[in-house]
Amino acid sequence: MRFFQLTLLLFIAAVLTAQINPYNYSIQKRIECSNGAVVSAHPLASKVGVEMMKKGGNAFDAAIATQLALAVVYPGAGNIGGGGFLLGVMNDGKTVALDYREKAPAAATRNMYLDGKGNAQTNLSQKGHLSAGVPGTVAGLFTTHQYAKLPFKVLIQPAIDLAEKGFVITEAEARSLNNVIGTFVQYSTKPNAFIKYGGWKAGDTLVQKDLAKTLIRIRDFGQKGFYEGETARLIVEEIKRGKGMITLADLKNYQTAVRTAMLSNYRGYTIVGMPLISSGGLLIQQMTGMLKDYNIGAMGFHSPQAVQLMTEVMRRAYADRAEFLGDVDFVKVPVKKLTAPDYLQQRMADYVPEKAGKSSVVTHGTINPESEETTHMSVYDKNGNAVAVTTTLNDAYGSRTVVGGAGFLLNDEMDDFSIKPGTPNMYGALGTEANAIAPGKRMLSSMSPTIVLKDGKPYLVLGSPGGTTITTQVFQVLLNLIDFNLSLQDAVWNPRFHHQWLPDVIYVEKDFPQATRAKLKEMGYEIVERGNIGRFEAIKIVNGKIEAVGDKRGDDAAEGY
Repeated sequence: MRFFQLTLLLFIAAVLTAQINPYNYSIQKRIECSNGAVVSAHPLASKVGVEMMKKGGNAFDAAIATQLALAVVYPGAGNIGGGGFLLGVMNDGKTVALDYREKAPAAATRNMYLDGKGNAQTNLSQKGHLSAGVPGTVAGLFTTHQYAKLPFKVLIQPAIDLAEKGFVITEAEARSLNNVIGTFVQYSTKPNAFIKYGGWKAGDTLVQKDLAKTLIRIRDFGQKGFYEGETARLIVEEIKRGKGMITLADLKNYQTAVRTAMLSNYRGYTIVGMPLISSGGLLIQQMTGMLKDYNIGAMGFHSPQAVQLMTEVMRRAYADRAEFLGDVDFVKVPVKKLTAPDYLQQRMADYVPEKAGKSSVVTHGTINPESEETTHMSVYDKNGNAVAVTTTLNDAYGSRTVVGGAGFLLNDEMDDFSIKPGTPNMYGALGTEANAIAPGKRMLSSMSPTIVLKDGKPYLVLGSPGGTTITTQVFQVLLNLIDFNLSLQDAVWNPRFHHQWLPDVIYVEKDFPQATRAKLKEMGYEIVERGNIGRFEAIKIVNGKIEAVGDKRGDDAAEGY
């Protein structure tokens, strides 16, 4: 009987994989459908997720399979060696918030990245073996599976096939891999699939045999196939060769944290946000709360007045982030007070229209004691389940350390701690003792998977990568849709801006309106042009019709049926 069941599972998996051609595929940026949709950073991963729904799976099945596929086809951020957050709203109204953020190893210490003179050694926290936290992604996938319908063996098989047989890489992927080949050589201690002497080009096939073996062990042995046994041994051996800290005990003891989603109201819509250790849910609640008394829609999309108001709201929220936020399992964070209407009103008391605020003056509020390579997916199924997942390795390709013989990249999430108060991380974010390193502690994150309800039903499924810019991206897309009444594609594709308290500048994308820039400069703001801000994935549901949009800024793709 077991033989028959196994044969059936393998047959189902083969049928699924047969629907996807990894050597000839296209990128769809926008689709409309009625049964289910997935938007992710890579078209093959989105296709995998949709195929799972076609075969009887729900949004959670699709989310698991898409994450596993991304670990293969999008190695810069898709992962099994990192961590993330899952936010879900089920068709019965129940919310799901799973925190599988990485943790500091048991041997970690508060000052582990300081030299003898107390100077921060960011080279150690941002690259190489010592920068890695204990991975949480695989544990998160198995915790998610309780809400799914298909066997895990079916959900993981497309990823195994993509790793074992290979897939054709895009021009963007080739360029990305070529940019980091040198660091793969520098920080990995064994040969790996990502190193190609002579460089990668579009149309090359990336085969990852070691990763396929790791995925097979997860398929055959479940969560223990990663956190114990051969894979765990390979991880620890790699860590030891690079003088890192993760041990077998760290891996075996890792557990997903089940959280309670944050709910808030904005203009009659219910915003479902990820709670701490994600800063996203809290900051979005703060920023929308600060705006409630302003008719920002009447100011006009990308008008200097609207951008100034949004900038000042961002400034105040990020100042609070730096001062108060950390792992709620370790520090007391005054969440209720930080989101209280009277507190948010008070935070805007010194706002002056047409005049730039200064972060040296506008700091965190007064309360009585009480990177850039991430990836996001948005999923919605025909039964009304909505899932938003954001996962990360932190920087592009994480620590640049490939686990020898296991074929996957380790994260560099330890840099998301405040390694020294007053010293910014790779994204320029500051922190205090609330986000200091401690054994087993989760590092503060900007990842902001978000679901918006209208009349109690999923209306928007949103999220993006982008380090500290993630939360301001979600904030902007929300306003683009709710206040400025843009179409979903325009809301996602239009140029974005970002302010995070310090450094005290407004970052803008290259195509941000010049007239608005000039007026903001007149007000006293410093404007800094930069490259793309994020890669947004969005789904909108209206009267049973599903619209899904992938960002123009990458290979992001929407699939549906």
